[in-house]
Amino acid sequence: MQKPNTYFYDSYAVLAYLSGNPRYTPYFEECDGFLTKLNLLEICYRTLQVHGAQAASRVTRTFSKYLVDFDVSDIEGGMKLRLTLKKEGSDISYADALGFYMATKHGVKFLTGDKWFEGRKNVEFVT
Repeated sequence: MQKPNTYFYDSYAVLAYLSGNPRYTPYFEECDGFLTKLNLLEICYRTLQVHGAQAASRVTRTFSKYLVDFDVSDIEGGMKLRLTLKKEGSDISYADALGFYMATKHGVKFLTGDKWFEGRKNVEFVT
């Protein structure tokens, strides 16, 4: 179990913070969090696409301190969760499914503004 004020940082949340959305500032400047390499991959790609290679490298290096690893059981749990959520109509990515699973596993909230997670248990939904 993680300490209070710890979140799983969904790619959406990191990109919103980096874009200057003030609603995300306290989650990154006053709280702790973690993410997986899959999230960092998404963040790097989007930053590269919008801001170029230097910015992507800076962001990747900065957010690498938040990385946690996952194992085979996490992959299986995340993909079972993805299948369940897709059957319910939520079109979530592999990275999102794994992240949501990891948040639950570690007893922290999944920080996101992704519409597919609005109203779900164990989610800190910020727009």
